[in-house]
Amino acid sequence: MTYLHRSGAKTRGLTRDPARAVFPDGVEAVGGDLARPDSLRPALDGARALVLLGGMGVEADLLAAARQAGVEHVVLVSSISVQTHPHLREAAENRAGERLVEDSGLGWTILRPTQFASNALRWAEGVREHGSVRVPFADIGLPAVHPADIAAVAAAALTGPGHDGRTYALTGPARITPREQVAAIAEASGRPVALVEITRAEAHRRMAAFLGDQTAAAVLDLTGGDVNDELARVRDTVSQVTGAPARTFRQWAQENAAAFRPATS
Repeated sequence: MTYLHRSGAKTRGLTRDPARAVFPDGVEAVGGDLARPDSLRPALDGARALVLLGGMGVEADLLAAARQAGVEHVVLVSSISVQTHPHLREAAENRAGERLVEDSGLGWTILRPTQFASNALRWAEGVREHGSVRVPFADIGLPAVHPADIAAVAAAALTGPGHDGRTYALTGPARITPREQVAAIAEASGRPVALVEITRAEAHRRMAAFLGDQTAAAVLDLTGGDVNDELARVRDTVSQVTGAPARTFRQWAQENAAAFRPATS
């Protein structure tokens, strides 16, 4: 959203509650609910392009409403799992959303990012309170992508030529292990952080409590339990599309160091 606003594009942010929304200055907050396509008319009216997040309600009715409102192009943020682990239920759901976009009659671009660097925020409470992180697969490296690079590619697809009908797999510039991520967080936050490696079974018990068994198993497969060459592959898509090198995890850690420091420090 910030990239679109900086480009000079008039930008709207969809939210269920405009009064509580926090968007960059100059971004118009418009009320609506993806589960109720009829509520989206104010947001879609006069819009040329649309960004959708996979798993947030990619429905045929929503796309039909966008087409009727005159939207020309949609960018869908899907998942690398569509091509690395198509057998997973979550990957199949993402692929179904992609097909809806491809068949919508709109111009489209699909983004398939790998795991987000910002997933490390799930460790923030443990780091703040105990100075430690408990993770499985501590030494398995994957090319985590900075969320800002996903946003930059989306903005390029929305504002520049040559992206219609393209599917982009997005990664960071290098593989990084959880152990290396924890070291980067410790350096950025200026305090020691211990890594405690746990078994997949223990990690599954923790995740299943709030994600359910099947989703927890899928997350663990995609974060180290079932790594294949396609999941581990480093791609230069970010630099090819945006003209700028992909951001490192270390940069993400520096930008988000405050999240890992105790409130009193």
